[in-house]
Amino acid sequence: MGIRKRTVGVWGIWLLASLALAGWLGLPLLKKDTPKTAFIPGAMTHGHHQIELQCGACHGDGFNSQEVLQDACVNCHGDELKAAQDAHPKSKFTDPRNADRLANVDARFCVSCHVEHRPELDVGMGVTLPMDMCVHCHEDIASERPSHEGMGFDTCASAGCHNFHDNRALYEDFLLAHAGEPWLKPEPVQPPRHGWRHDMDDAELVALLRGDGPPPASVKEPEHWDGNAHAEAGVACTACHGSAEQWVDTPEPLQCARCHESEVEGFTRGRHGMRLGMALSPMTPAQSVLNMHVEASHRELTCVSCHGAHDFDTQKAAVDACVGCHNDEHSNEYLRSPHHDLWKREKRGELPPGSGVTCATCHMPREEHNGDVRVQHNQSLNLRPVEKMIRPVCLTCHGLEFSIDALADPHLLENNFRGKPDIHVPSVDMARERDESRDGKKGLY
Repeated sequence: MGIRKRTVGVWGIWLLASLALAGWLGLPLLKKDTPKTAFIPGAMTHGHHQIELQCGACHGDGFNSQEVLQDACVNCHGDELKAAQDAHPKSKFTDPRNADRLANVDARFCVSCHVEHRPELDVGMGVTLPMDMCVHCHEDIASERPSHEGMGFDTCASAGCHNFHDNRALYEDFLLAHAGEPWLKPEPVQPPRHGWRHDMDDAELVALLRGDGPPPASVKEPEHWDGNAHAEAGVACTACHGSAEQWVDTPEPLQCARCHESEVEGFTRGRHGMRLGMALSPMTPAQSVLNMHVEASHRELTCVSCHGAHDFDTQKAAVDACVGCHNDEHSNEYLRSPHHDLWKREKRGELPPGSGVTCATCHMPREEHNGDVRVQHNQSLNLRPVEKMIRPVCLTCHGLEFSIDALADPHLLENNFRGKPDIHVPSVDMARERDESRDGKKGLY
């Protein structure tokens, strides 16, 4: 049951043994034209398959030690771990009082639970995980909490009840605070995006926007330029393309980061941009494990793939750019969903701004930082697990109980939430019962 403690990964042992055998037999270890795929011990999960040939991103220059792999995990996912209210931080398992728990699962290292090159262990969204891992530390939970009697240890994470790294989604005080909410809130509207007005007070940024003189005389004003956000902000052609003497017709994919640093940082951490973050060529829909439109197969995914090279249309980026590539059931059903109807009504001026629900509304939610509302461009951030959508997305418009049930209903996920859930997750019911049994005592349990 579960997985056992490892000092060196299984595949590290395999690689060391292979190298030792080759040396003993006097065989050449590596020919100049040997493809890297010859050393891949198994297929990558679809969370990392795009960067499988960038071996050094995870393994560094050395062998498969847990320390090297741990650093690689934190380099990419460290910000998510910092943002989480982690009930199982590394400090818990470096505490000598918990040393006995490490005998079964060494939770100090990510790779103890998240094993790569083992796609058969994928529990969804490219995350590999032993489903019964909780039993090693919580085998007495049924006696400690009678409400959990009869529940299997492979159901702990069902509907987000217990996320190992972040239990904010459904902790008891949160459940009770949102108990009894209507399924649809009276005024379901997103907060308005920050429009860069504050940033225009930054002299360095303004200098970047003004560019380096006029473009070459042969360059004509591009189509769709008039009226877009860049034109209104006074962005010069040379701000993106370089001076007339060093003019580049097609700027580098990450050129936008000069002004849009936070947006590009999020983009390169998500699946659309992770290859660029690893200094690889841009991802194409052909590299996806999801169904994509054939005609979009070789489209390179960069900032301008969604926003356009010169029109920078955020409305187009919010829907058309997504359904132009994605051809899976969930994406196609969006066009027939109540969410899309709201979006069409907003565009026609029948509803106030923020009333419509686009692909970006859910997968690229608006976040507030220091009073500014910006769009999170890591489109995979709230999909691991999907219950991470509850706080930044679902609760903007819906009550908590409805949101939990809707995300737990696979049929609703497929038809893009047309209708109400047929599944009920009793999380709020259990919290109420437990609260009543405490004789009025409040607090976080």
